[in-house]
Amino acid sequence: MATSASGPSLLYMVKRVELVVRSHLDALLRPAGITAQQYTALSVLERHDGLCAAELARLSFVTAQSMADMVRALEDRGLIRRERNPRNRRELLILLTDAGRDVLARFEAPVRELEERMVGGLTAAQVKVLREALTKAWRALS
Repeated sequence: MATSASGPSLLYMVKRVELVVRSHLDALLRPAGITAQQYTALSVLERHDGLCAAELARLSFVTAQSMADMVRALEDRGLIRRERNPRNRRELLILLTDAGRDVLARFEAPVRELEERMVGGLTAAQVKVLREALTKAWRALS
């Protein structure tokens, strides 16, 4: 961990927040039998239904191999389904099922409460600045 006179590096601090968020999400989602990564994939499909596995992996921040395993698990649970792309019959598109939408709806409020808890010590203006700063940091490295 690189440090400076002002404390730990920003990279370390971002990773620390990511790990604690994932831990809380995993605990929150355990009753549904899904992980934080699976929840992320389902939420991506809620916004962009009908993605190929590679695109879903990219938007969910996992490798293609991890996504292949995740797709099988989510499909076995009935939370997603796959169908052939009408424009490219060799490609399978991944779609959210009603059961997947139900899981997302069930956890919408608890996930929002977790996010509110995370930023509870910040003003609305600080949350806006944080969101903008994180977006700029992501864009700089993407």
